Amino acid sequence: MMVTNDYITVNDSGSGGFGKTEEDYIKRHHKHDVHDHQCSSTLVKHIKAPVHLVWSLVRRFDQPQKYKPFVSRCIVQGDLQIGSVREVNVKSGLPATTSTERLELLDDEEHIFGMRIVGGDHRLKNYSSIVTVHPEVIDGRPGTLVIESFVVDVPDGNTKDETCYFVEALIKCNLKSLADVSEHLAVQDRTEPIDRI
Repeated sequence: MMVTNDYITVNDSGSGGFGKTEEDYIKRHHKHDVHDHQCSSTLVKHIKAPVHLVWSLVRRFDQPQKYKPFVSRCIVQGDLQIGSVREVNVKSGLPATTSTERLELLDDEEHIFGMRIVGGDHRLKNYSSIVTVHPEVIDGRPGTLVIESFVVDVPDGNTKDETCYFVEALIKCNLKSLADVSEHLAVQDRTEPIDRI
């Protein structure tokens, strides 16, 4: 388990660092079939913005660049539905330029988003992730608990720890950006404290 700022990270499906609420959500929604040549991790982020604002960004399979800082462009092929494929252009500075990704799950009732990488010029083979978004109260105001988990093949020449560390770093950047964008929207929305609603 690793705790940094307000992130909690647990590798390879351990759950030692999460509270009861997080553990329940993880057991319910974040199930990955992890093989010996793969690594897996789960990250948690608390965001000071209501769940509807956060979900409005997370669910946009066609516009990941709204909060993902490493995405420069995205083109979705066909209608936006389960099985849709997007071609993502990655900004310079990462060891990739493109990624082809398929929408695996989009549940607007439960706030669950799942995607799988199916191609591209990178080393994230068989990458699959699940993001869930849950309402919570932070400092007396509506907030959001975001949980993101993934599984990916460990590339030749790398260890499980190195692979997890790299992917976790990318996800942490994405979650920080998601928090920044969502919290900015929440300030504009002027959400009232819970006890005043």
